Amino acid sequence: MTTSSPRTRTVTLIGKPGCHLCDDARAVVAKVAAETGAAVEERDINQDQELYDRYWEQIPVVLVDGEQHTFWRVDERRLRSALAG
Repeated sequence: MTTSSPRTRTVTLIGKPGCHLCDDARAVVAKVAAETGAAVEERDINQDQELYDRYWEQIPVVLVDGEQHTFWRVDERRLRSALAG
């Protein structure tokens, strides 16, 4: 019988410098990622035209494994649940 190790989940925070909601989201993402062992990436919409075109009205945006999870406000319990599932 082969056992596979659980895969590392990835949380991506899309935002921009000077965004207070992004700062709030960053704190929640960091806390939940530390608790769950998820990897965290940050992307600046000012450095990526495709991200800018797609998300500029929604930042901060949080992706879980590349899929949009939420935007504007990050709910800690909801993010934790998504990472557990």
